[in-house]
Amino acid sequence: MARALYIHWPFCLAKCPYCDFNSHVRDSVDVSAWQTALLADLRHEAETAGGEALHSIFFGGGTPSLMPPALVETLLTEAERLWGFEPGIEITLEANPSSVEASNFAALAGAGVNRVSLGLQSLDDTALSFLGRLHNASEGLRALETAQHVFDRVSFDLIYALPGQSADHWGEQLSRALGFGTGHLSLYQLTIEQGTRFASDVRRGEFTPMEDDCAADLFDVTRELTGAAGLPAYEISNHSRPGEESRHNLTYWRYEDYAGIGPGAHGRRGGLATLRHKKPENWLYAVGRNGNGLKEERALSVPEQASEALLMGLRLAEGVDLFRLAGRLGIARGALMDGHKLEHYCRLGLAWQDGARVGVTPAGMPLLDALLSELVADELVSA
Repeated sequence: MARALYIHWPFCLAKCPYCDFNSHVRDSVDVSAWQTALLADLRHEAETAGGEALHSIFFGGGTPSLMPPALVETLLTEAERLWGFEPGIEITLEANPSSVEASNFAALAGAGVNRVSLGLQSLDDTALSFLGRLHNASEGLRALETAQHVFDRVSFDLIYALPGQSADHWGEQLSRALGFGTGHLSLYQLTIEQGTRFASDVRRGEFTPMEDDCAADLFDVTRELTGAAGLPAYEISNHSRPGEESRHNLTYWRYEDYAGIGPGAHGRRGGLATLRHKKPENWLYAVGRNGNGLKEERALSVPEQASEALLMGLRLAEGVDLFRLAGRLGIARGALMDGHKLEHYCRLGLAWQDGARVGVTPAGMPLLDALLSELVADELVSA
């Protein structure tokens, strides 16, 4: 039964070289048609994954902060009718820090949104230009000020380990960011993924990615400054005051069920992986034909579920309870993890074990990808 809901709004209303949704840029959207389709998709998921009150809702995608507030309110009203809301439900909206979007914040808060995740990405204009962002630092800070005035809870993200960035420069920027007083920060190292503009730039020799040792130094600076400010890392890249963790993202990392609606939305419920049609027109057609936008609904094998749960859960400072996971999936606890390798990495100070609960230490977090391939049982990795 899903206790979390993800609503994907696919449209960008401005061309963005950093965004994955350029094919979804629209000058205008037929809001009435989209409301009808989103409500149909929502009702389908409630019929399938209802029964428990929702503890979180997340609006993400292209530019959800430009969704009409009346549409947001309609979707929230229907979600509450279908599922019910837990007291103090977290309702997050992803937002870019443009002045146009910030002007919509008050109306979105009035529609029921109580938390915003703001994509600042940097406080430095040169870095923002490198990252391909359309806003500048001043515009981003004005949006942050507006968000803090309007919403109960505010998070923003920054990207570090940029080419040539020093530990001192990152430390100064992070100290400034911590001074704004938000209860949550998402701090990501720049990664070069195949098929992205950055990968093409590296291939052409336009910049050289930061070396791993230097990036590790910046990671240490990040942990030191956020910990001292009372926002320790609860996940490899996410930091918060106690009690202000992202409940929605914890749903993913703890491998709990969640429903996803809208173009391209993923979901996990009852051992099934769900995927909606990504192209808006295909999604709309599917909803009109079938009453939902599903492209795929696939049963996950037990090894697949176990692998996903470990790969997500070991990102968390709290780690994973192997006894609980094994019981939930009906699998032997020893089949989840390579015990000899776990002991080895515990001795090296890169992993820890406390009874049935295991995790990765702060020293091991910079090596997380390599550790996951070592710790998760081979038969799960190959599932």
